[in-house]
Amino acid sequence: MTKILIADDEPNMRVLLRETFEELEDKGVELLVTGNGKDALEIIKTEKPELAFLDAMMPGMSGFEVCNMVKNVLGMKGIYIFMLTAKAQEIDKQ
Repeated sequence: MTKILIADDEPNMRVLLRETFEELEDKGVELLVTGNGKDALEIIKTEKPELAFLDAMMPGMSGFEVCNMVKNVLGMKGIYIFMLTAKAQEIDKQ
Protein backbone atom coordinates (compact mmCIF):
# COMPACT_ATOMS: atom_id res chain seq x y z
CA MET A 1 0.00 0.00 0.00
CA THR A 2 1.28 3.47 -0.91
CA LYS A 3 1.65 5.83 2.05
CA ILE A 4 1.90 9.63 2.20
CA LEU A 5 2.98 11.49 5.32
CA ILE A 6 1.78 15.01 6.09
CA ALA A 7 3.72 16.65 8.94
CA ASP A 8 2.85 20.25 9.81
CA ASP A 9 2.29 21.96 13.16
CA GLU A 10 -0.36 24.24 11.64
CA PRO A 11 -3.76 22.48 11.88
CA ASN A 12 -5.23 24.36 8.91
CA MET A 13 -2.35 23.28 6.69
CA ARG A 14 -2.81 19.64 7.72
CA VAL A 15 -6.51 19.88 6.86
CA LEU A 16 -5.76 21.50 3.49
CA LEU A 17 -3.20 18.87 2.52
CA ARG A 18 -5.38 16.01 3.75
CA GLU A 19 -8.32 17.29 1.70
CA THR A 20 -6.04 17.63 -1.33
CA PHE A 21 -5.06 13.96 -1.16
CA GLU A 22 -8.16 12.36 0.36
CA GLU A 23 -9.50 11.11 -2.98
CA LEU A 24 -6.35 8.98 -3.24
CA GLU A 25 -7.54 7.00 -0.23
CA ASP A 26 -10.21 5.47 -2.48
CA LYS A 27 -7.35 4.25 -4.68
CA GLY A 28 -5.50 2.52 -1.86
CA VAL A 29 -3.27 5.33 -0.62
CA GLU A 30 -2.94 5.66 3.15
CA LEU A 31 -2.56 9.18 4.54
CA LEU A 32 -0.48 9.54 7.69
CA VAL A 33 -0.77 12.86 9.52
CA THR A 34 1.12 14.42 12.43
CA GLY A 35 1.76 17.85 13.90
CA ASN A 36 5.41 17.58 14.91
CA GLY A 37 8.80 16.51 13.66
CA LYS A 38 9.58 13.85 16.25
CA ASP A 39 6.41 11.95 15.44
CA ALA A 40 7.09 12.42 11.72
CA LEU A 41 10.48 10.75 12.10
CA GLU A 42 8.97 7.82 14.01
CA ILE A 43 6.24 7.44 11.38
CA ILE A 44 8.84 7.44 8.62
CA LYS A 45 10.89 4.77 10.42
CA THR A 46 7.94 2.48 11.11
CA GLU A 47 5.52 3.08 8.23
CA LYS A 48 8.07 3.84 5.48
CA PRO A 49 5.91 6.20 3.38
CA GLU A 50 6.89 6.76 -0.23
CA LEU A 51 6.20 10.51 0.01
CA ALA A 52 6.46 13.00 2.89
CA PHE A 53 5.42 16.62 3.17
CA LEU A 54 7.41 18.22 6.01
CA ASP A 55 6.93 21.69 7.43
CA ALA A 56 10.31 23.38 7.69
CA MET A 57 9.53 24.84 11.12
CA MET A 58 7.91 22.46 13.62
CA PRO A 59 8.34 22.24 17.39
CA GLY A 60 10.72 19.65 18.80
CA MET A 61 12.30 18.77 15.47
CA SER A 62 12.17 20.82 12.29
CA GLY A 63 11.40 19.39 8.88
CA PHE A 64 15.03 20.05 7.93
CA GLU A 65 16.21 17.95 10.88
CA VAL A 66 13.79 15.15 9.98
CA CYS A 67 14.96 15.23 6.36
CA ASN A 68 18.60 15.12 7.43
CA MET A 69 17.96 12.14 9.71
CA VAL A 70 16.03 10.26 7.03
CA LYS A 71 18.42 10.86 4.15
CA ASN A 72 21.87 11.22 5.75
CA VAL A 73 21.74 9.35 9.06
CA LEU A 74 19.28 6.54 8.31
CA GLY A 75 20.15 6.42 4.60
CA MET A 76 16.55 5.88 3.50
CA LYS A 77 16.52 6.23 -0.28
CA GLY A 78 12.97 5.17 -1.15
CA ILE A 79 11.20 8.25 0.21
CA TYR A 80 10.58 11.52 -1.60
CA ILE A 81 10.45 14.56 0.69
CA PHE A 82 8.78 17.88 -0.05
CA MET A 83 9.63 20.73 2.28
CA LEU A 84 6.85 23.19 3.12
CA THR A 85 7.29 26.69 4.50
CA ALA A 86 5.38 29.92 4.88
CA LYS A 87 8.63 31.88 4.76
CA ALA A 88 8.88 33.87 1.53
CA GLN A 89 11.24 36.75 2.24
CA GLU A 90 14.57 36.87 0.40
CA ILE A 91 16.48 36.49 3.69
CA ASP A 92 14.47 33.32 4.40
CA LYS A 93 15.42 31.86 1.01
CA GLN A 94 19.09 32.43 1.73
